[in-house]
Amino acid sequence: MRRAAVLGGSIAGLLAARVLSDHADEVVVLERDDVAVSGEFGGGQGPRPGVPQGTQMHALLDAGRRRIDHWFPGFSTELVADGAALADTGTDVHSYLDGSLKVLVGGVEMVSATRPFLETHLRRRVLALDNLSQVNGRVQGLAFTGDRVSGVRYAGAAGDDVLSADLVVDATGRASRIAAWLREGGWPEPEMRRVHVDLGYATALFRHPEGPHGVTLAQSLATLPDGRLRLGTLGRVEGDRWIVLVAGYSEDRPGRSMEGFLRRCEEDPAAPFRQLAEDGEPIGEPVTYRHPDNRRRDFHLLDRFPAGLIAVGDTLASFNPIYGQGMSSATMHASCLAACLESGQSLRDPAWSYFKQVRAVVDDAWQTSVLNDLKLPHVTGPRPRGFKVASQLSDLIVKASVTDPVIHRRFLQVAHMLSPAKTLMRPGTLLRAAWAVRKQDTPAADTPLDTAA
Repeated sequence: MRRAAVLGGSIAGLLAARVLSDHADEVVVLERDDVAVSGEFGGGQGPRPGVPQGTQMHALLDAGRRRIDHWFPGFSTELVADGAALADTGTDVHSYLDGSLKVLVGGVEMVSATRPFLETHLRRRVLALDNLSQVNGRVQGLAFTGDRVSGVRYAGAAGDDVLSADLVVDATGRASRIAAWLREGGWPEPEMRRVHVDLGYATALFRHPEGPHGVTLAQSLATLPDGRLRLGTLGRVEGDRWIVLVAGYSEDRPGRSMEGFLRRCEEDPAAPFRQLAEDGEPIGEPVTYRHPDNRRRDFHLLDRFPAGLIAVGDTLASFNPIYGQGMSSATMHASCLAACLESGQSLRDPAWSYFKQVRAVVDDAWQTSVLNDLKLPHVTGPRPRGFKVASQLSDLIVKASVTDPVIHRRFLQVAHMLSPAKTLMRPGTLLRAAWAVRKQDTPAADTPLDTAA
């Protein structure tokens, strides 16, 4: 193709641009925030206005890390050299369930860094490509020619303009106006599904405390005596700092005060959070964010769709962020785009093959997130057929992963999007999980005595 236009310079947009650079003479990223070519915003590495959750904790799961390293060799090494942390689940990633440390198993790695740090490094690598450029502007709509999208209308520094393109990629996020753009062009809108979760979380930075802290990343999932579900994550990031997130649902959302933030850390049954509350030195005040709902747009259900248009990232689906799937999902969407382009599909036709491939990625992440969200008592909406059984089996796997290394390794493969969620429902895995839970629930005094007794 001659030119491809990517709407939005987010993680998803930048990765789509990288893939397109192998297939287009020119790739233009249209970004509304005034981000310098160096990849730095406002002269530093602060969060962009267009990423309201940019101040919150982010971790790059192993599936995403591996794919980005494929497109940009040495990317993880570069991040670590500049101060990010690369954590291995076999040594320095500690996961807790109701205060119990899960058995450590290796083979999975994740990057801990702030979102601006990750995005800055990725943008710098993307914009270094010879056939790629970035334009500052706000999208106003799509340009249509016949039965295809032929460009994008935007407001730039010099006024309103039209950027012609053979392919337009919408990476403008969960608030995308793609439905309105399609309606304006006489095309049907994709159905949007929502699951109201009402999640609130707060993130704070701390100076690295003195003393023995043998963990790079810690995750805690705890059910309080009154049934409330609380979540926490902490990790070392660039600048010799720790970033800490605490989360809760509905009326149990954390507030903006450091006093309340530290109290939640003290109440967490996982040791690293209590230790941080005791000897960590806060940097500034906590920053809060609210995630009202999970949402997805089902493009694959449409019976008509224009050629020359696809969607990636949160425009396709936005999940409960506590599971950390967002950035890695974006890398997998970019992989689907690459597969579609490499298959030789004509740009004169709608990208049905892309939407078919990416649906499997969305379905898997949606299942992981929504299955757990629907267990929460405040979450309304119909439960899918077989929900009760699926929920019980999911709980069995999670409980077994605390003590059984094989189950925990398989659980991590799914959590890090390296294996599909359905692999945890294989009969052999479920039988092993049931045996592991039975051993957990058998008191030592009830174990069989030897024959001499």
